[in-house]
Amino acid sequence: MTVFARSAAQLSAANNFMLESLPNLTALPATTDANLDSRPVMVRTRKLTKSFGHFQVLRGIDLELRQGEFLTLLGPNGAGKTTLLRILATLAKPTGGEIELAGIPLSQAKASIRGIIGVISHQTYLYEDLSPLENLRFYGKMYDVPNLEKRIAQVIEMVGLTRRADDRVRNFSRGMQQRLSIARAILHNPPLLLLDEPDTGLDRHAADMLAQAIRDFGNHDAGNLPRTVIMTTHNLERGLAMSDRLAILVGGKLVQQRRSDELTPDGLARLYYETVDASNRKV
Repeated sequence: MTVFARSAAQLSAANNFMLESLPNLTALPATTDANLDSRPVMVRTRKLTKSFGHFQVLRGIDLELRQGEFLTLLGPNGAGKTTLLRILATLAKPTGGEIELAGIPLSQAKASIRGIIGVISHQTYLYEDLSPLENLRFYGKMYDVPNLEKRIAQVIEMVGLTRRADDRVRNFSRGMQQRLSIARAILHNPPLLLLDEPDTGLDRHAADMLAQAIRDFGNHDAGNLPRTVIMTTHNLERGLAMSDRLAILVGGKLVQQRRSDELTPDGLARLYYETVDASNRKV
């Protein structure tokens, strides 16, 4: 059982928590640039740090992400991207600093706060001997998803796996498993999605299909709440096309943040490599 598969009682509380106990979130119309800045803050970190022994992985991360916003997090290997997402997903504890999710300090939150989070990473969190339907029924019961069979049919169709819904996951390609992983992550309709290099190991066609599925889910409201997304990727062009804002993390520090509409693909590439090179020279 994965870290997200808790007792039915806990995850039932998580579902109720998501829908009823988030006072700082409001039902809003579809995301537009004009109203984004006026929306409530979904994710906030202040002076966030993480150390492993004497090695400091995150060094004073200040980040603010609003409801319905899509942030692409860029950076070289070892920059701290995965560590940051693991902390936001409550899979790891920070060494210092503060974190708020939907206005709730993470240090004071119960395990039920995981009910507002969906995670997609290198690991699919799928049971290979089960079919897509069986996997989603398992997670759906853990999260006490209402109208479960209808919801499963919806997410299976959205990721294009309806015809393979009864096949064993072990027979799926990497791309198909990642698409099913999206269905798993979105099944309980979380308002916050954390995507850690979801296209790793995929060919271009599979990566494009996955990106479209993420766009579809990101644009779909979570219980009438615009969904907030943080995605890490090494694909600069795809990250730019999918996001509202980009941030560059180098050496555990956020060294650049820009709105996506301010950059072209070539401009982002120049900014990224210049920023990384300049930061590395300071080390």
